[in-house]
Amino acid sequence: MNRSRLRLEDRSTLLDRVVTRLREAILKREFQPGERLVQEELAEAMGVSRMPIREALRQLEAEGLVTMEPHKGAMVTPVTAEDIEEVYSLRAMLEGMAVSRSLPHLTEEDKRQLHRLVEEMEEATLHEDAELFIEKNGAFHELMRKGCRWRRTQMILDSLWNGIPPHTPGILPGQMQQSLAEHKQMLELIEAGEAEKLSQVIKQHILRTGEAFIEHYDRKESQ
Repeated sequence: MNRSRLRLEDRSTLLDRVVTRLREAILKREFQPGERLVQEELAEAMGVSRMPIREALRQLEAEGLVTMEPHKGAMVTPVTAEDIEEVYSLRAMLEGMAVSRSLPHLTEEDKRQLHRLVEEMEEATLHEDAELFIEKNGAFHELMRKGCRWRRTQMILDSLWNGIPPHTPGILPGQMQQSLAEHKQMLELIEAGEAEKLSQVIKQHILRTGEAFIEHYDRKESQ
């Protein structure tokens, strides 16, 4: 890719912004699967030192987007449509179940906080602020399932959340608007105490997003 496009506009939260920009470049296929990520080249292109690049690559490795190979350095981990389908299918099944079990344990304060998060997601959508939407969306999902006391399920969901899922609002056209509408529906079902319907809506939301991302990924691959 043309690495001059990587330059950061804001240095206020350097590591976070380096991670965000590199993740975005990988998920948007600006880097090709298997492409080497040379720290010196990335540092020069982004106008930073090697230290935040090195830390960012470690974080992206933990998310499964980068592979670190001995004596070769970092490379973009090839991700297939089957990989994406697996992540979203598992998330749909487990998160739907976790939220269903969590709902009876959510407090009134939890519900007020969920309302505030949806309001902030709506504000982010109006201002086309994908980073803010991603932050509030993640907080909404985490709070919604916090009452589930199955620790292993929570740990698996945490691992599935790494990498692609949180960042689709910044990648897929129209995702913020559609996701916002789906979260408003979830909120109504939480207020109504409709655990089974809530579980189904969450599953549909996650699977719909996964299908949209696979379509986006396949389209990028064919270009």
